[in-house]
Amino acid sequence: MKIQVLGSGCPTCAKLNEIVTNAIIEMGLEEEVEYLTGAGGTSKILELGALSSPVLAINDKIVMTGFTGDLKKIKTILSKFVEQK
Repeated sequence: MKIQVLGSGCPTCAKLNEIVTNAIIEMGLEEEVEYLTGAGGTSKILELGALSSPVLAINDKIVMTGFTGDLKKIKTILSKFVEQK
């Protein structure tokens, strides 16, 4: 499973990366989060077709745009992809 947090590098993007990383740790997953910021993050956001950031993408598909501090919500999103393995 490929997990990416994409954004400009702003504090909100960094916080989402932290929350997603914590969710992965708490779920006992071995995947790592790829955190793309700046020009790389922006180009990937546009490539995927998102109009806002930050973006949480799994397997190159947008699963969430915008920020949420809700760890439970992030775990729910991740668990759907774990079940598909």
